[in-house]
Amino acid sequence: MTDVEIICIGNELLIGKIMNTNAHWLATQTTQLGANVTRITVIQDIVEEIGRTINEAKTRKPNFIITTGGLGPTFDDKTMQGIGNALGRKMEVNPVAFEFVKQRTFEYLKKRGMPLKVEMTPPRVKMATFPEEADPVTNPIGTAPALRTVMDRTVLFVLPGVPTEMECIFKDTIAPEITMAVGKSVFCQRSLFVEDIFESRLAPLIDTVMKDNKGVYIKSHPLSGHIELHLTIRASQERNPAKMLRKAAKEIAKLIEQNDGKVLVEP
Repeated sequence: MTDVEIICIGNELLIGKIMNTNAHWLATQTTQLGANVTRITVIQDIVEEIGRTINEAKTRKPNFIITTGGLGPTFDDKTMQGIGNALGRKMEVNPVAFEFVKQRTFEYLKKRGMPLKVEMTPPRVKMATFPEEADPVTNPIGTAPALRTVMDRTVLFVLPGVPTEMECIFKDTIAPEITMAVGKSVFCQRSLFVEDIFESRLAPLIDTVMKDNKGVYIKSHPLSGHIELHLTIRASQERNPAKMLRKAAKEIAKLIEQNDGKVLVEP
């Protein structure tokens, strides 16, 4: 099993100003790659909190930790310093990141017809200041580079919070690495929609089917007028997980009909 923890950093997430779409997107993409998202954490822009949260996640020994947010040039962008605290490494201007920020700034000025003299101001240098021995990761569409480093056996990726930038970096850099780590494991899912049966009556039927179909997980979601049964499985390709899921779906559908329920979509 390839385990992944996601840590989202930003006061704006905790006060409800911005919806945490990054967590939803990362969880969806990571799961579809066959990995197992074990935890999603949202924390403030506080250096000590960032470092403490990274170290707590590290103790659980996930294969990957992915953070988002806090890589920009402003005072509240404190993620890199927090990462440095967690790693116990001093902060330094990374020459590769420095040249990246300088080039991106030049491209920004050129695109807008502005004077092409690039001044590496303290806020710009801040985006190139990394914990020592950490590797910059190219940001295809943004100014702030991301980061990759290894903590014992855990790979840590530090991504910007801007959704378009985060998504590009994930697709280009992280997805191939997760895919390699996952190997032949795949994730499959399907849904059944049922009515005319109480969720409390469904509970023992779900238990029966899950016991009969090891590895299949069934979750009920009450909706307006009906109930969705969401069936998932994560297994190696050799086990034919899609076939296993179809078998479980047919079994739960049969039990529901035997208990006077109605399945709205054929399994």
